[in-house]
Amino acid sequence: MQCDDPETPEVLSSCQHLSCGCTSRRLFLRGGAALLAGAALPAPAVMAQPAEKPFRIDVHHHYYPPELMKFWQDKHIRISGPVKRWSLQASLDEMDAAGVETSIISMATGLNIPNLSVDETRKWTRLCNDYAAKARQDHKGRFGMYGFMPLPDVDATLAEIAYCLDTLKTEGIGFNTSYGDKYVGDPSFDPVLAELDRRKAVVYVHPTSPECCSRLIPALPASFVEYPQDTNRVVMNLLFTGALAKYRDIRWIFSHGGAAVPSLAGRVAALAKFQIKNLDKLAPQGIPYELSRLYYETANAAYAPNMAALLKIAPISQLMFGSDYPYVKVTENKKDLLSSGLKPADIQAIARDNALRLMPSLKA
Repeated sequence: MQCDDPETPEVLSSCQHLSCGCTSRRLFLRGGAALLAGAALPAPAVMAQPAEKPFRIDVHHHYYPPELMKFWQDKHIRISGPVKRWSLQASLDEMDAAGVETSIISMATGLNIPNLSVDETRKWTRLCNDYAAKARQDHKGRFGMYGFMPLPDVDATLAEIAYCLDTLKTEGIGFNTSYGDKYVGDPSFDPVLAELDRRKAVVYVHPTSPECCSRLIPALPASFVEYPQDTNRVVMNLLFTGALAKYRDIRWIFSHGGAAVPSLAGRVAALAKFQIKNLDKLAPQGIPYELSRLYYETANAAYAPNMAALLKIAPISQLMFGSDYPYVKVTENKKDLLSSGLKPADIQAIARDNALRLMPSLKA
């Protein structure tokens, strides 16, 4: 898997690959000798391989409105390399290369514009949603979208939910894991979750760098450690604030194979029996059951060990293909999933069928 940049435009880091891409001199000479030995043999005819018909659905794929990127540049907000290189056509090219029919596009970690007023936040939020909707309209069948939300502004978020689901007919709503010092599941966000529950909405949650601890270890970009932990934090917050039990009709999707959730699920379940007094109300059928109800996408997490852990807490029916493009190539994620050791029928379910079942609008 390629090394990805931090998923915020303000932070740049230089990635160092763990494995050297250079071929040793011995292997080079051995390969050269083999080539020379076969040089006299007639070259076999090369049969053109038929192109794969796109069928995959990528449920984790980012976009950046050009107007917003220009604003970042004008305000000297640093933009990471993958974001600079992004374009709608680049997304389509990468999708074609990976056999992806449809990508559900979302903003990665918010507007990343400091000191925005309420009115400015609402304006930029609407601009992002209208841009994504136009991309979906201009390239029918190639894009779906999660509505981008202006949390922690609850009133504006309620209005944007109505606009996205009723007017734009989005496949779902997108959140970050946290907003300032509040995580999704915080009681102050209850009106938003109640509305999404009423609508039986799909809600996709993308990690971000938490306000408390984005650079606890200065040498590490937040995307290496804090993003996976923020996914764990938001899942546990939803569980132990009672939001998962209270809002049963929200269909939650979490990024990166649940990130740290599969690894810590057993520990949390064991300790909660002694430390959480009202556990029977928060998880009436047990913590493992609550985690098994959630959906998880496979971006940058389809390695065999990750998948083995994830499948201990969730069935195949709850997993969907994701890429995290442009931070990770769609083709790399496809390769990882195909190499995960899963059965072909399970790979097909993850690559397409589960997303169609959850979001039937994609069939149109």
